Order: sequence, then C-alpha cells, then structure tokens
Amino acid sequence: MVMAEVQGGLGTGGARSLPPDALEQLRRHAVAAVESGFSQTRVANMFGVSRKAVGTWVRAYQSGGEPTLRPRTRGRRAGEGLALSAAQQGRVVDILAAGPPDAAGLPCLLWTRRAVTELISREFGVVLAGTTIDKYLLRWELISRDGVFAQRGGSPPATLLVTWTHPRSPTGTGGLHALVAVSGRGMLFFLVAAQPFAGTAEFRSRLRMQFGRDVRLVAHDWPAARPAPPDDSREPERDVALPA
Repeated sequence: MVMAEVQGGLGTGGARSLPPDALEQLRRHAVAAVESGFSQTRVANMFGVSRKAVGTWVRAYQSGGEPTLRPRTRGRRAGEGLALSAAQQGRVVDILAAGPPDAAGLPCLLWTRRAVTELISREFGVVLAGTTIDKYLLRWELISRDGVFAQRGGSPPATLLVTWTHPRSPTGTGGLHALVAVSGRGMLFFLVAAQPFAGTAEFRSRLRMQFGRDVRLVAHDWPAARPAPPDDSREPERDVALPA
C-alpha cells in the first residue's frame, strides 16, 4: 500500500518531485527494505527510483542515521526567484543608460529608487519595494557591494556624497558609467551613460533643480582616472573633495 502511494506521487521529476514529507517516507521505506535483505536493484525497481538513489540513501543512513533521510531545504540558485527576468532587467538597464528619467517620459530629473520603481511598473506591470530596488541596483553593480555608502566623518553639513560606478547589464552589456549621489538621509540620485561623463556639471545642475537649491558634492571612492569635483572646501556652496 505504501509503495503504491509513493509511486503514485512520483512525477516526471522522479523522487525530487515529491513533497518533503513524501520524499522522507520514500527514503525510509527504501532503506528499510534494503536492511531487511532486498538488493538495492530490487528496491529501486519496487519504488520506481534509480539504484544510485537507493545506494545514496543507504550510505547516508549507515553513516549518519535517520536524520540524513530528511530532505534538506534547497537554497535558491543565483537569480532564482527574482521578480524580473534577466531580459527584463536588461531592458531596465538599457533605459537607464539611454538618458535621464525625463527623457524616458518620467516626471523627474534624476534616477531615484522611486523613478526606477515607476519605470518597472510602467514597463512590466510589477510594483517593487525600495529594498528590492536596492537589491537590483547592487546586482547591476550600480551601487557598491556594501549597499548605500554612508556619510563619512568630516563631511561638511548639507552635502551629497557622489561616486562613479561601472554598472553591468544582466544581458551582458558592460562598460557603463554611473554618477551616484546619496544624501544624509540615504536618498539616492543617479545618472547612467554608455560613455564616460565629461564631468559633474550636468549632474550637479540636475541635483540643484531637483532640490530647488544649490548642492555640495563630496567625492567618495572616486576613480583616479576620472575628473573629480574641485577641492574648494573653503567655499560652502562649491563642490568639495575629502582626502582619502
């Protein structure tokens, strides 16, 4: 009766298609059958599984006892369970790199978490939380591995930390460039381009319009090969660069 129930639950994926409880039951009965004197080949035929699987279960039981017969929870593979496919992510990155959000028909001057959320909702009908957006920005290497860079000691008040990153598209497009700024409250503002930026003038201008006032940019982990904001810390309304 047990054998028939287990075999009836086997799908095209074999034993792995069973739910955890049924898989554990199958393993226990297969091992018990071998322990009672049936050959592994006979047991495999009885339960409709491979001889290799039966051998694996028996060896695991002999070395570790009954706990080894309980299925382990499988972790997600890289990229598994994501709301957006690789192709959809590539489409988003392509739009980001094509220009600022106003060029993409969105009512803002710089890309932000909210702007990316609205873009994804418009393109694919999917609404993502800000924390999920951060995971995608990290996945695309638009922000650093430790997430949103934090304000450093010595930063002048009312400043934005700005860095130059090199995002990559999940579809293989590399060599992109991004100017990314973060406020003291952790708000992100960025532009992405296929070619290196000539400087920060347009980025700063858009920040000023976004905030409705002048801004101070502090270079953070800035690539040595790229033009950095001028070091003019004595003038409070000019861009400054902190020492490394």
